[in-house]
Amino acid sequence: RTAFLAEKDVRIVAVCDPVVSRRQAFRDHINQAYDGSVCADYRDFRDLLARADLDAVCIGTPDHWHAILAIAAMRAGKDVYVEKPLTRTVAEGRRVVEAAATYGRILQTGLQRRSMTAYRHACELVRNGRIGQLTRVEVGILSINAGVQAGRDFPTTPVPEGFDYDLWLGPAPVAPFSPERVARGNEICYWYYVDDYTAGFITGNGVHFVDIGQWGIGDHVAPVQVHTRSADIPARGLVDTPIAWQTEIVYENGVTMSYASEGNPHPDGIRFIGTEGWIHVNGAGGLTADPADVLKSVIGPGEIRLYAAAEHHRNFLDCIKTRQPTTACPDVGHHATTTCNLAEISARLGRSVTWDAQAERCVHDDEANRMLERAMRSPWQA
Repeated sequence: RTAFLAEKDVRIVAVCDPVVSRRQAFRDHINQAYDGSVCADYRDFRDLLARADLDAVCIGTPDHWHAILAIAAMRAGKDVYVEKPLTRTVAEGRRVVEAAATYGRILQTGLQRRSMTAYRHACELVRNGRIGQLTRVEVGILSINAGVQAGRDFPTTPVPEGFDYDLWLGPAPVAPFSPERVARGNEICYWYYVDDYTAGFITGNGVHFVDIGQWGIGDHVAPVQVHTRSADIPARGLVDTPIAWQTEIVYENGVTMSYASEGNPHPDGIRFIGTEGWIHVNGAGGLTADPADVLKSVIGPGEIRLYAAAEHHRNFLDCIKTRQPTTACPDVGHHATTTCNLAEISARLGRSVTWDAQAERCVHDDEANRMLERAMRSPWQA
């Protein structure tokens, strides 16, 4: 990832991609930045992980690969930066958390808003009672990127030379090749809305904002009921994940969260509502409040202070050195991803699910529990 190029105490020495043109272009970009030939390129991640000189890896693949790659890297003794959402399924997330503990590895999830001052400040004000007792959180997001066309199929084409499509699919089912299915970079990335690879924006974008909502509620506070009251899931075409939804979540302390892509009174960001006012932080990190003076409040000695990190990638590097948990550690990433996964499960079932966070199972609900995990195509497993 190019963000690490700016860090003086890092050297990117290898890149990996099943598409030869992409990995070679990225390799050349890195070598040009370093004014040398330090970076190698690999088709297969297993060859990369076999290198003894790697301290850490950065995973920026489609979601269905996250758990396999993160666990393999940690097993190989590498620390891991993995993009959000942490995993495709709840069961995979638990295994990533356990692997990090078992192998003693540092992991940072790409929930960058945890490292932005405005979001932390809003959550500190909420956690310290500046708006009274928190009663409700309203989360609103965009549900789909401009240009993505739901309800549309795309022509099958031959797999281009130099593209290991079987490796790109990995644990996902075999599917006909089309450029739209595998696009990335500045192209319209349809894989971001295909159920075989992701839950769509309900996890891919929403996890950022649900995470901040849960930071304000308290990372130790679990949801107990999730009900997606309405959802638009295309019945045909390549896009088959929720592209619009309205979800209500009840937490064990009685706080409720509305999580919606439409019909939300605050479609951009997170609003914390308490018995004595509200605080809103928008997608760009802008803060508003009622009463307005609450934003000037200073958190004093002895009050709750949340994890402060100046920059997300820098925090990961610092924690590699100190071996202290990152700001978006495995438990944080798993907590946020699980809540979003439960919203997706409820959307597909068309009813509410009751959640037992200790057991990480839906209560008396075999149908929902079967959706906490999915089969992987041989020989892949996480």
